[in-house]
Amino acid sequence: MNDRRETRRTPRHHLVLRIALLALTALYLAWRLPDGNWTLLALTALPPLLLAIASIAGMRSAGFWAGVLALLWFSHGVMVAWAHPGQRLFALLEIALALVVVFASSHAGLRARFGKHRSVP
Repeated sequence: MNDRRETRRTPRHHLVLRIALLALTALYLAWRLPDGNWTLLALTALPPLLLAIASIAGMRSAGFWAGVLALLWFSHGVMVAWAHPGQRLFALLEIALALVVVFASSHAGLRARFGKHRSVP
């Protein structure tokens, strides 16, 4: 009797997505915590944290929703970087992390669309 357990490896893009969402949460905490505005902190830091938790728990739609919200995070980062020079570093980090989330959440679809296709005989 073979007692080997089959282990599943988490795809790399899922790990990248989770790390980016947790990094985005940490960024928002560092950015908004000094302000003391708890409502704003909750509105910015909670969504990426909850999406990271949902992704870790195996919720299949977490990546989709992370990609959708990343478009808002990207837009917010561009707006802040343009309008508030004192917050530009935080905004540029937000832009970079939003792009990582977009590409990590879209990896499977991009691979299916642009990957190597088998020729049909």
